[in-house]
Amino acid sequence: SALNIYFFYSLLYNSKNIKKHYEDIIILGCVFLLSLIVFFSIRETTFLNIFSSVISSTSNSGISFFKPPENFYLFFVFLTIIGGSLISNSAGLKFIRIYILFKSTVIELFKLVTPNIVIDQRILKTENKINNENLNSSFLIFICFFISIFILSSILALDRLNFENSFKLSILTITNTANSSLYGLDEVNFSNLLTSSKLSIILFMVLGKIELLSLFLIIKKVIRRN
Repeated sequence: SALNIYFFYSLLYNSKNIKKHYEDIIILGCVFLLSLIVFFSIRETTFLNIFSSVISSTSNSGISFFKPPENFYLFFVFLTIIGGSLISNSAGLKFIRIYILFKSTVIELFKLVTPNIVIDQRILKTENKINNENLNSSFLIFICFFISIFILSSILALDRLNFENSFKLSILTITNTANSSLYGLDEVNFSNLLTSSKLSIILFMVLGKIELLSLFLIIKKVIRRN
């Protein structure tokens, strides 16, 4: 679910188009590299378990075959925030949006230092370039995502959860990721939560899937029609 479905089609039936899937190839490379780093850092389980856990977090499934050390909980939570390819079933910010924000920041810093410098503004060596439209949408989704985390974690913090668990559970809810031992939340009992917390979790799971910015655009169009 972290990869573009057309990537598999190109891989099997149209190998010429595989060059257009830089995003998916980079995601696969990063997953393998991160798995190696975590494997040599932990060394308490097999590489296959770690590799599947990194894929699980990136694709927002939450499936885990081992319990990592506590200092790796936030690392796997961070992977759920990134998510996968833009055209995929994963939630999160998506890799390409983070890339656009990061590259735009680097470009602006270089312009301040050397105003006459010419910088390649292409997105992952494709014909598409960074423009105000995709930059603004990426930034707005970034802001909406963390506003959602702040709101939901504040609601959950009023319940029986401590700040750390409410923060992690908020991220997993918005990214539609199952809580598991991979994030240190396998012991959370949802039946003990208040009704308001349960309803908030359900609501933000939906908002996380359709994205808060999309909801704002729908409301805006409805208001304009009226």
